[in-house]
Amino acid sequence: MRIALVHDWFNEVGGAEKVVKEILYCYPDADVYCLFDFFDDTKRQRFLSGKSTTKSFIQKIPFAKKFYRFLFPLFPGAIEKLDLSDYDLIISSSYCVAKGIKKHPGQLHICYCHSPVRYAWDLKDDYLKETKDPLSRSIFSFFLNRLKNWDRSVNDRVDFFIANSHNVSNRIKQNYNRESTVIYPPVDVEQFSIQQQKQEYYFTVSRLVAYKKMELLVKAFAQFPDLKLMIAGDGPNRKKLKKMAPPNVQILGYLELNELREKIRSAKAFVAAANEDFGITIVEAQACGTPVIVPYLGGYKETVLSTTGLFFEEQSVVSIVKAISTFEKQNMKYETADFLKNVQPFNVNRFHTELRAFINQKYTAHAERKL
Repeated sequence: MRIALVHDWFNEVGGAEKVVKEILYCYPDADVYCLFDFFDDTKRQRFLSGKSTTKSFIQKIPFAKKFYRFLFPLFPGAIEKLDLSDYDLIISSSYCVAKGIKKHPGQLHICYCHSPVRYAWDLKDDYLKETKDPLSRSIFSFFLNRLKNWDRSVNDRVDFFIANSHNVSNRIKQNYNRESTVIYPPVDVEQFSIQQQKQEYYFTVSRLVAYKKMELLVKAFAQFPDLKLMIAGDGPNRKKLKKMAPPNVQILGYLELNELREKIRSAKAFVAAANEDFGITIVEAQACGTPVIVPYLGGYKETVLSTTGLFFEEQSVVSIVKAISTFEKQNMKYETADFLKNVQPFNVNRFHTELRAFINQKYTAHAERKL
């Protein structure tokens, strides 16, 4: 059985890249395809087992590494030009266009869907708000609608969908009218340890892009000059956040894994404002015994309990300020046992077992039908 693993791209590290790492653990002989790949040697070794990747023509476009987000109108054509005709099984890891890879008769395509294309479906308005010029906004809107229509039209290239949460499963049904099986992402909970003694700062980490709503956290903590917030991560909004950050909010940029773990373990609480599909970092924070403060939206409903964190009502500065005030006043004692019990269903071994069982079952049935 020859296997191709198709991922959207390798540039920054997020939850999707952690999933790719564990898919390759399950299927180490898989060849990897993507739109473009700008991983350095350290990230390649950690997340791709040192593998080289086959890339689309996007890789050769000047300045693609920095400005790839503006190249999205080219993504559908680029993914369709990748030739996977020599493979028996295609596994796509998709939050953009990877699931639209073309397949040939006799091939089986299983998609691990992190999300239907966010900026074409659910978050289009959020992305357009970042574009101030009316003409540019109209052009972007036109191409986002084209991407949405393409995304809808190619979902039948997928034989079976795996959703990373019930939240995403519902959106697959709503957007594509397709059923899916939920297999939660792998969270390496064993690599995190509980720290009882916390320091006096709040912490968050993510890609610094529009839909993560980091500016809401910055504005909220501006109303608490005596409370410290540290923001880790990189992305196009980093300069904007640094410019608007008050003295009590520190923009750290990209952190290496060991330093990141230590920051999470020692934090008073982990805060987030995005409407996440799943939210791996929120599970990682709980694995450190760090309570989380998040909106009652999306995947957080499946990963956070009242005994491991605090919800706020909506994505607004007012709601976040209210939640921080409540957290400070209640001074709740969170129990280690509650954190450990809550994170275990998301561990890496469970992912390996469920993914292998699903794929092997579907491929066996597919092979028998071909005989």
